[in-house]
Amino acid sequence: MIKASFKRDSEGDIVSVTLSGHAMNGEAGHDIVCAGVSALTFNAVNSIEALAGHQPIVDMADEAEGGYLYFEIIAGLTEEKIQITRILMESLLIGLTEIEEEYSQYVQVKTTK
Repeated sequence: MIKASFKRDSEGDIVSVTLSGHAMNGEAGHDIVCAGVSALTFNAVNSIEALAGHQPIVDMADEAEGGYLYFEIIAGLTEEKIQITRILMESLLIGLTEIEEEYSQYVQVKTTK
């Protein structure tokens, strides 16, 4: 199962995301749940860099070690960068929650403070 954990700060903004595990919905390379989660997540990280203009802190494990990706929003951003990042992070949460609703046996999404 893929577990996605979103952490919010005291103001309610998502500040970090941790994804771990494998969907195991199909053979490697043919797992549509894994592909969907991966596409949304990597797009979010790349979009933060391209559209918000900053590089989040990223930690990723080698696939052989198991599926793992952590990324965290850096501090000290301008209000404009915060707004763009906020939209992208909420969009990722919405996308992963939609996948969870359809494939709850393969994906679990939670949000914590």
